[in-house]
Amino acid sequence: MNKEEALRKIAEEIASCRKCDLWKTRNKPVPGEGNANATVMLVGLGPGRQEDAQGRPFVGAAGKFLDELLAIAGIKRSEVFITNVMKCYLPNNVATEEQIKACTPYLERQISVIAPKVIVALGNVAVEFLFSKFGLKNDKISKIHGKVFKVQTLWGTLYLVAMYHPATALYNPALRQVLIDDWRKFGVWVKERLT
Repeated sequence: MNKEEALRKIAEEIASCRKCDLWKTRNKPVPGEGNANATVMLVGLGPGRQEDAQGRPFVGAAGKFLDELLAIAGIKRSEVFITNVMKCYLPNNVATEEQIKACTPYLERQISVIAPKVIVALGNVAVEFLFSKFGLKNDKISKIHGKVFKVQTLWGTLYLVAMYHPATALYNPALRQVLIDDWRKFGVWVKERLT
């Protein structure tokens, strides 16, 4: 089975998932999308209203800003794989421990299939989950945003990057420039390390 087929199979399982109650209030599951051979993978919290309507990640206001940030970094959206910790719409943008535990095996399998060189964790929940998964000590995102952490995995060296979620700049415009600066630096780092 190639990577595209493996990701399609995971997406089919997500579509029929009943492991938590979120399937009852969703319109469309949002497994993620992008390049199955991506070097860079982006992981957010979960789908919002726009994502739930379209079945695609990061297509609302935060997604538009993410597209801007990717462009600032010199990265095309088509080059990366974008997904979330949670695959179903979160009505209050909050996931419980039980919901996270039920849903994260899908993300873990997606990471294993893609075997990226870099995972960008967007926001607190993604940072917390991924740092825990890869045995890194977590800290406040205000302290670690924009920083690159190196870990060893079954498929080789992985760089984990903690970033503010793009939606943060929508709620707190003062942070907009911080995100822009972080992504500009990240773009430089990617060019130096991965090309």
